[in-house]
Amino acid sequence: MRVPRIYVEQDLATGRALSLDERAAHYVSQVLRMRAGRELILFNGDGSAYPAIITEAGKKLVSCQLGEDLLASSPPSHLKIELAVGISKGDRFDWVIQKATELGVSKITPLFTERCDVKLSGERQDKKQRHWQQIMVSACEQSGRNDLVDIQNPCRLQDWYATVNSQVKLVLCPSLNEEIAVDGPVNHITLLVGPEGGLSDDEIAYSIKHGFFALQLGPRVLRTETAPVAAISIVQHRWGDMAWH
Repeated sequence: MRVPRIYVEQDLATGRALSLDERAAHYVSQVLRMRAGRELILFNGDGSAYPAIITEAGKKLVSCQLGEDLLASSPPSHLKIELAVGISKGDRFDWVIQKATELGVSKITPLFTERCDVKLSGERQDKKQRHWQQIMVSACEQSGRNDLVDIQNPCRLQDWYATVNSQVKLVLCPSLNEEIAVDGPVNHITLLVGPEGGLSDDEIAYSIKHGFFALQLGPRVLRTETAPVAAISIVQHRWGDMAWH
């Protein structure tokens, strides 16, 4: 039987006894219907994970006793991947966050681009940010990941360029493909992906001017939610922890 993994915003240490927070307690007792004596794995995003035994399980209170750190069981990817992607409508962007988390991305920046139709500000943006954070946490729980993804506040593409300092910078483009010239091993990559309709010609040209390589993902035009997953898989295979040995 698979042992459920639960994210908690608490300090964790071998041998510690703790009570789960309200979200985690509700999920464990009401959704999973777990009772005293059952096993959990708890993590808080610092890279560690701990086995735990439920010592008390009620509707509002779930207490656990922690065992020894399981850090070595799920190390983070040695390739740091930062994904910047135009915000898309509906649940497409949720899907990107989920899959990017599963594939080992370390940072996600939602972008407002020329062809982005999504408007976010104030309370609506804060609510959306919390929603994305929960999707990311759930993906970490499911995938065995012990470190969290840094989900940035949405920003304009023009403002984002100044924050990029990675070793390799790639912009996805359906009509242009460049040879990626890299000296030595690669440990830090930035991927730039457009929203529905893609990036404009001016945005692609500006990216290339600022040191991005244009990357074409085959002869077919991929949707905005498909392109990041394909690109992340490719770079993880070439430089990251999905390489064949």
